[in-house]
Amino acid sequence: MATSSDASMADELARVFTRVSGLLLSEDIVATALKLITSLAAQTVAGSAGAGVSLWDKQGGRVTAAATDSVVQRADSLQYQLGIGPCLTAWEDRVVVRVDDLARDERWPEWSRRVVVSGLRSSLSAPLVAGARPLGALKVYAREPGLYGARDEHLLVLFATQAAMLLSHMKTARDAERVTERLKNGLRDRELVALAKGVVMARDGVDERRAFLALAEAARRQGITLRQAAERLTQSTSRRRR
Repeated sequence: MATSSDASMADELARVFTRVSGLLLSEDIVATALKLITSLAAQTVAGSAGAGVSLWDKQGGRVTAAATDSVVQRADSLQYQLGIGPCLTAWEDRVVVRVDDLARDERWPEWSRRVVVSGLRSSLSAPLVAGARPLGALKVYAREPGLYGARDEHLLVLFATQAAMLLSHMKTARDAERVTERLKNGLRDRELVALAKGVVMARDGVDERRAFLALAEAARRQGITLRQAAERLTQSTSRRRR
C-alpha cells in the first residue's frame, strides 16, 4: 500500500522530471540527462551501490546508456553477453524483477555466479514502458542481500514511469528533428533542380518540361541522381561565369 511518504516522493519525482524535461528535447545533452536519471535512481532507492539505464542502441542492440558505477556497467554487459538476467527479464516481460540474494537465486545461475564475484548481492529492475513498446529498463544494484522490499519496488516503478515518459519525449523530438531535416533536404533538392532547369531553359531555349527531361536524361547517362545532375550543372555554370 502506498503511504503518504510515497506520495510525497512521487510528487517530488514529478517536479524533478518536469524541471529536466526540456533537457531531453536536445540531442546534444541526452547523455547528461541519462546520467541524471541514473543518479536520481540511486539516490531514490536507499542503499543502492549504483544504478543504470538499459536502452536500444542505433544498431538495435542493447546497451547501458548510463551507469553510476563501473560495477553496474559490468553487471549489465554480462547480461547482454549471456542474453539472460533480471534487467533483460524486466525489459522483455514488462515486470518488476527483484533479486533478494544473487548468491542463492537460481533463475540465471551463470550470470548470478559471476556478478557475486564482483561484490553485488541484490538487484531491482523495472521496465521503461511508454505506449506499446518497451523502451528499456532501469535497475539498481546493492552489495548487501535482502536490501530491497515492496516499498523499493513501488518507488522504482514510480521513477521508471517518469523516466520512460521523458525518454519517449526525447525519441519524439529526435523523430521530429529527422522529419524536419528530411523536409529541409527535400526543399533544397527542389530548389536546386528548379535552378538547373532554369539554366537549361536559358541555354537551350526550351520550355520547363523539356528542360526537366533533358536534365533527367543527363542524370541517366551519367548514372547519377537528378539532384546530383542538377548540382553538377549549376556548379559548372557558376564556374564558367567566373
